[in-house]
Amino acid sequence: MKRNPPAGVPLVHASPEEVFQVITDAASQDPAKIKYSSERLKELLEMTGTYDALSEISVQQTVPLLVRQQAIIQLKNNVTNFWRSRKILTEQRQRIKEHCLFLVGEPDDLIAQCNETIVAKLARYEYPAHWPNVLPDLVNIINNNITARYNGSPSNFIALRRALELVNAILKEGMSQRMLTGVRTVVQIVKQLHPLLQAHYITVANSLASITPETAFQPQATEEIFLAHLIYKCLAKNAAFMYRQRGQEPEFEPWINDFFQSSVLQLKSLSELRINLVLALQGKLESEPIPKRCVATLNRHVYLFGKLFRRLQAPDAPQFIKLPLSDDLVYYYWSKVVQATESPASCIEDSPTAVFPIRFLVQCMVIFKGSVAQWAPDRKGRGQNGQILPRQFVEDAVKLLVTRFIPLNSADMEAWMADPEEWVNAEESEEDHWEYELRQCAERVLMTLASQCEIYVQPLLKRTWDEMRELPAVDLPVIMQKEALYCAIGRCAFPMRHSIPFDEWLQTNLIPEAQGTSTSSPILKRRIGWLLGQWIGHESSKPNNPRLWEILTHLLQDRGPGTDIVVRITAATAIRECVDTLAFELDVFRPFISTIVTELLRLIAEVETSECKGRIANCLNTVIERAELDIVPLMSAIVEPLPQMWFAAGEDWAFKAKLLHIVGNLCKSAKQHSTPLASLVVPMVQDSLSPAAKVQLEEDALEMWQTALRQTTTIESDNGQVGLVELLPVAVELLSQNLDVLGSVVSLVESYLLLDASRVLQTCSSQLFNGFVIGLKNAVSIDQKQMMSVLELLAQLAPPHVYAEAIHQSGLFAFIVKALYDDEAQAGLMTMYIYFLARVAIADKQVFQQLVSLAAPAINMSETLVWEGIMSQWWNRFDNMSEPRYRKLTAMGIASLVSTGRPEVLDRLSSEVCNLWLDVFSEIKEAHERAEEDPSGLTLYWDKPAEDLFVDYEGTAEFDRRKTIYDNDSVRTTRLTQYVGAKINEAEAACGGGAVLQAQWLAKADATVLKQIQDSLTGKY
Repeated sequence: MKRNPPAGVPLVHASPEEVFQVITDAASQDPAKIKYSSERLKELLEMTGTYDALSEISVQQTVPLLVRQQAIIQLKNNVTNFWRSRKILTEQRQRIKEHCLFLVGEPDDLIAQCNETIVAKLARYEYPAHWPNVLPDLVNIINNNITARYNGSPSNFIALRRALELVNAILKEGMSQRMLTGVRTVVQIVKQLHPLLQAHYITVANSLASITPETAFQPQATEEIFLAHLIYKCLAKNAAFMYRQRGQEPEFEPWINDFFQSSVLQLKSLSELRINLVLALQGKLESEPIPKRCVATLNRHVYLFGKLFRRLQAPDAPQFIKLPLSDDLVYYYWSKVVQATESPASCIEDSPTAVFPIRFLVQCMVIFKGSVAQWAPDRKGRGQNGQILPRQFVEDAVKLLVTRFIPLNSADMEAWMADPEEWVNAEESEEDHWEYELRQCAERVLMTLASQCEIYVQPLLKRTWDEMRELPAVDLPVIMQKEALYCAIGRCAFPMRHSIPFDEWLQTNLIPEAQGTSTSSPILKRRIGWLLGQWIGHESSKPNNPRLWEILTHLLQDRGPGTDIVVRITAATAIRECVDTLAFELDVFRPFISTIVTELLRLIAEVETSECKGRIANCLNTVIERAELDIVPLMSAIVEPLPQMWFAAGEDWAFKAKLLHIVGNLCKSAKQHSTPLASLVVPMVQDSLSPAAKVQLEEDALEMWQTALRQTTTIESDNGQVGLVELLPVAVELLSQNLDVLGSVVSLVESYLLLDASRVLQTCSSQLFNGFVIGLKNAVSIDQKQMMSVLELLAQLAPPHVYAEAIHQSGLFAFIVKALYDDEAQAGLMTMYIYFLARVAIADKQVFQQLVSLAAPAINMSETLVWEGIMSQWWNRFDNMSEPRYRKLTAMGIASLVSTGRPEVLDRLSSEVCNLWLDVFSEIKEAHERAEEDPSGLTLYWDKPAEDLFVDYEGTAEFDRRKTIYDNDSVRTTRLTQYVGAKINEAEAACGGGAVLQAQWLAKADATVLKQIQDSLTGKY
C-alpha cells in the first residue's frame, strides 16, 4: 500500500481533460502516442484527481468502448495502491464507489470483470464501516430482479447477473482474509446472505425442471441455468466457509447439513438432466450454438457441485462421510463411472457436450477415492463409520478400472507417436495433475482400493496375473491388456509384494517380453521398465537380482527394432529408482556400471527437451553417488562430453543445475584421485556466476566449487590445464559483493587457505582483507563469526610478515581493535576477535606491536588507549571461552604480549594476567591427574577438537588437511608452563631485568598468587 507523498512536497491536481487524452492515446493504434501516454500516465497516477477521472471515463456510455476499457483497466491496476492516501484520494473515494455500483448494468464483460476486482478489493477495506450500502444495494438489485423475473414482470438480466457476480467477488475476497476482524465480518455477511441466496436458488432451480430438448433451443433456458450457476457459486462459498467455521460457530451446522443434503439431491437431478439432454440432442449440438451453449452451461453448473463436495471432503474425509446423504452421493458418482464404461466409447470425451465429459468422470473418481478409505474393510472384513464396501463391489470396481480406464487409449498412442519426449514429461508429472486426468486418476483410485481393501484386491489381481502371464505378448490386444495389468501391479506393488514371485516372473516372462521386436513392443517394454522401478522403489523386492539389471540395461541401450526413445527414458528413470534404495548392493550392480553410465550420457545428448535432459541427468547423478569409487575408472569418459553439454544448454538453467550436481558428485567420488575435473569446474563456475545466470545457478555453482576444493590436493594447474587457483579472485570478489551467499563464499576462502595459504596471500592479500572488512561491517552475526574463524586459521597457517602490510592497509586490524570498544557488540564476536589477536601475537609479537602502532592514528586513538582496549577485552572475554583449547590459546597469546615488556600489558600482570594463567594451569593439571587415575587412553578433555571442527569433511582430502593442522597446532603441542616461563624471561630482558620486573610490577601481586604461579612453572605439568 503506497503512502502519502513526503511532507512539504506540493501535490499536483491532474487535469480531467489531460487524463482523458492520455487514456485515448493509450487505446489508439499509434505506437508514438501509446509510448508517450504510458510514460505520462505513470506521472498522472501520482497526482490527485486522476483516479476520479479514470472512474468517470469508465462509466460514460458515450465514450468509445476501447477508451472506457483502458480507463477501467488502469483504475483496477492502480487504485488500491493509493486507496488509503489522504492526499491523492480524498472526497474522490465516494464518487469512485458510486461509479462502481453504477456499472452494475454494464453490458461489456471486460469492464464488468475489472469492476468486480475493484469492488471486491475496496469492499475488503471499506465494508461495513465506510461503505455500508455496497451489499444492501446489490442485494436489492438481486431481490427486485428475481421477484420480477419469476412473477412475469419486466426484469434486467444484465443487472441481475452483474450484481450476483459482484457479490461472488466480494465473498471470494473476504474469505481470503485470515485476520480475526475480517473473519468476523465475513461471518456476518454469510449469516445475512445465505438464507436469501438459498431462497433465490430454489426459485431459479425450479425453473430448470422445465428444460427439455425442445426448450434447450431457446436462449432463456441458458439464462436460467446461468443464473442458477451464479447464485450457487455464492452459496458454495458460503457453505465452504461455514464448514470451516463450524467449530467456532456451532449454529452453522444445521445450515451445512441442510444445504449439503439438498445439494446432493440437486446434483443428481441436474446430472441426469444433462445426460438426457445430450443423448437427445446428439448430432445437433455441434451445429446448433444455442443448445450447445445450454448444455455447456449446465455442465459447468454440475461440475460446480463436485468442486464444493471436494472442497468439503479434502481436508477431513471422516467428517465428510458423516454429512447426510454423503454415501448416496459417493455411490451416485461411482454409478456414473460405471454407466460411462457401459456406454459406447464415443460417449467419453474431453468436451463439455459429451455424454460423459472426462472432467466430470475424473471428479466422480476423485470424490469416490476420497471416501472409499473410510468405508474399506479391515483385514477381518469390518468397515468404519457403519459403512462397508462389499467384496463384489470392490472386485467390479477394480475390473472396471483395469479394463476400461487404465489401458492406454488411441489419444495416448497418438500423443506418444507425435512427440515422445513431451508424452514422457506429461506421464512423469502425473503426481501434479492426477485429479484432472482420467487414466492417472483411475490409477490412484485403484491404489486406494488396493491399500484399503487388500483382502479383496490382492487375490483378484493375482488371479488376473496368473491368467495373463501365459499369453504371448505378440498381438496388440494382448500387449495392451498386459500393459494395463502391469500398470495395476506396479501401482499396487506393496500390497502385491507377497503374491507375485518376482524373481520367477523376471526370468520367465519379463526378460523375454523385454526382448520383443514388433512394432507394438515399445508399449509393453516401456511399462516393464516403469514396473521394475515401481516394484523396487516401493521396496516390494530388493534390487540385487542380476536379471533386473540385465533387463534395465537392455532397455536403456537397445536401439534396434521394437523400441524407441520413450522406452530408454523410462528405463533411465527406473534405474535411478532401483539404485536409490536402502537395499541396493553395489557388488551386484558393478558389472553394469560402465554400460549404464555410457548410455545415460548418450541419452542426455539424444533427447531434446530440458525436462528429459534434467530427468536423465538426475539418474546419472544418483548412479555416481551410489557407485562411489567404481566411477573413478570412468571419470574421463564422463567428463569428456560435459563441457559441450554445458555450453550447448545456453540459458537452460535447470539442466545446468543438474550438470553442476553431477560434477560435484564426481568430485566426491574422485576424492584424491587425479582427474581433469578442475578444468571443468573453472569454466562452469565462471559461467554460472555471470550476470545472466547468477540468480539461477549461484548456489549450485558455489556448492560444486566447494566440493571440488575439499576433494582436490592442489589449486595449481596440472598438465597444462587450468587449476582452481584461477577461481580464487572470483571468491575474493564475492566477499565484498554478495552478502546473500557470504557464508558459502567464506567457506570457499577457508578451503583455499587450507590448501595453500601462502599462494592465496601472494595472489590477492589486499583484496582478501578488503573483502573481510566489508563483510565484518555489513554481514549478519553468524557470517561475521565465520569470517573471524577463517582469519584465525589464516593467522595460524601463514607467518604474519606475509600478510601484515595488507592487513594494515585494508584497515582490518584497525577495525578489529576499534571494535573492542563497542559496548553493543556481541560477546561471542568480541571473543573471536581475541582469538585472532592471540594467534597473531603468538606468531610474531613484533609484528603485533607494529600493527597496533599503525592502527592507533587510523582510528584517532593514542597507542596506549589501543593497548588498553586490547587488554581489557582480553580479560573480559576470558569467561566467555568455554573450550579449553581456546583458553589455552588466550593464555599463550597474553604471555607473548607480556614478553614485549609493554607497560600497558605489564600493568595487568600482577592481577588479570596471573589469574588467567592460574585458571588454565589448573585445568591442565586436573586433566592430567584424571588421565593418570583412569589410564583408558581417553583424550584429555582440554585437548578435544571442537564438535564442528571436522563436520561435513569426513572422507574428503580436506579432512586430512584439517586434521594435520589440528595435530600440529602449537596450542596443542606446546607445554604451557614452559611457554609462559620463557615469555616471563623475555619480559625481564625487555624491561631491564628481573629486579625491575619484580619491583615495578610483580611486587603488586598477591604473594599466594605468585607462589602458585611459581609452583606451576616448576611443576610436573
